[in-house]
Amino acid sequence: MDGKLTAYRKEDTAGKSQVDLIIQVYDGAISAFRTARERYETDDSTAGYNQLERARKFLTHLYTTLDYEKGGDISEQLGRLYAFVINQINVAEATKDLSVIDDNITILSNLREGWTGLKAQTSEGVRTAEPAPAPAGGFCHTA
Repeated sequence: MDGKLTAYRKEDTAGKSQVDLIIQVYDGAISAFRTARERYETDDSTAGYNQLERARKFLTHLYTTLDYEKGGDISEQLGRLYAFVINQINVAEATKDLSVIDDNITILSNLREGWTGLKAQTSEGVRTAEPAPAPAGGFCHTA
């Protein structure tokens, strides 16, 4: 079964751009936070905790793939935001405070929206045969 899952994951990411993959990681983190919230609401603390740990993995991936050389100040700012959200996971696990989870969802949704806007700009540039504007200093995340 693990072999099939690995093959599916490779297939799922094979044709995606770097921006698409980053958006996919944001989607995974947001989904994990939403599920954690639902589990805590139904007093299933173990499942809530497990989902917060899943969200932490997505955030850790985003944090560790920042390219400070290409992304410069933007990477620095994203790094601080990711570190903040990771710390807030600790707070949410300790307190089961749903507002902390909601705040994390809002932060990540706003960041995801920015990446979606970048993707739209890039797609527009391709469609009009004009060079698309690159993010300041290149991409902030490595592939």
